[in-house]
Amino acid sequence: MVGLRFALPRRLARFAVVAALVLVAAGARADGYEETGRDGARIKDISNLQGVRDNQLVGYGLVVGLNGTGDTLRNSPFTGQSVQSMLDRMGIRIRNSQLRTRNIAAVVVTADLPPFIGEGAKIDVTVSSLGDASSLQGGTLIVTPLGGPNGEVYAVAQGPVIVSGFSAKGATQTLSEGVPTGGRIANGALIERKIDDRFAELTALVLELKNPDFRTVARMTDAINLYTQGRFGQHGAYERDNRTVVLYRPRNISTTRFLAEIGDLRVTPDIPARVVVDERSGTVVIGKNVTISTVAVTHGSLTLRVSNTPVVSQPNPFSKGQTVVTADTSIQSKQAGGQLQVVNGTDLDTLVSGLNQIGLTPTGIISILQTIKTSGALQADLVVQ
Repeated sequence: MVGLRFALPRRLARFAVVAALVLVAAGARADGYEETGRDGARIKDISNLQGVRDNQLVGYGLVVGLNGTGDTLRNSPFTGQSVQSMLDRMGIRIRNSQLRTRNIAAVVVTADLPPFIGEGAKIDVTVSSLGDASSLQGGTLIVTPLGGPNGEVYAVAQGPVIVSGFSAKGATQTLSEGVPTGGRIANGALIERKIDDRFAELTALVLELKNPDFRTVARMTDAINLYTQGRFGQHGAYERDNRTVVLYRPRNISTTRFLAEIGDLRVTPDIPARVVVDERSGTVVIGKNVTISTVAVTHGSLTLRVSNTPVVSQPNPFSKGQTVVTADTSIQSKQAGGQLQVVNGTDLDTLVSGLNQIGLTPTGIISILQTIKTSGALQADLVVQ
């Protein structure tokens, strides 16, 4: 009885120690995975499976049924030739006739063939005018084969064209909105041939980041290994470079299910310090990690006004001279001065506040950012489009 009295507490103590270690390990694994899962993006949203991609298709066709907004056959002779060839295949001979229709337009049809798509499925197509048609609104695309770069036909497109823009023209004024010479056909192409794939036979699965970064690759690898270690008892990934992560599929799970589980894991991507400037539209996009060292900035505008006033110069009486018209040129300059402002930013909010204090237009902000980059105070990449 004495031995049993002491043995029981020892067994309970051992069980308590083992249970505590298991809970600590599970808690650490759960906390680590939860920290990755609370924030960030899904792996399938920031990466692609290597070798799995869309294939581009293209075709040439005719849009009929336009309300006088089609191609002029004089300026677009290929449209007339296409109409003649189409009617010849239908048994209608018009080789010696002169066409004067404005209800037809030659178009280029493009589409993306998704991976793993089967015969009989439908995809969207984009229709774009090739001639001088003013609008494709109300038109219908007739049967158009869509082929790949290898010359094989993979789909056939046909259907009414949906145009988002419009154009109206009068005697002295023209009104247009959007692009009426291009449109789409939802589910307008029927797949006739599928592309062979060997997805089920893949032994090495490689994920490619859409935005390559060493930190993001390391985070993604750690998240996958943390999950596979708890799920399958083994590491399932290693990083190859700043773009690719190699996966190892366990034997007791299919490739589809393995990728589905890995794709739902969340990783916080590391955003590079980058400023993107579009000078045409005046758009400026500043990344989160962009910083500016302390600098003093002033910005002023110089305005030049040049005006020409015609002046009539007449000769003296009886001088046999000629009256001429000369120009009296006046040049005025005006420069709006600006106060010197100190701008620095250790984070995005401070940087935006400092630029807003100067009170600049988008063009002025673009000019200042380019100048700060030249001075070496902008700690980011400046991309000008």
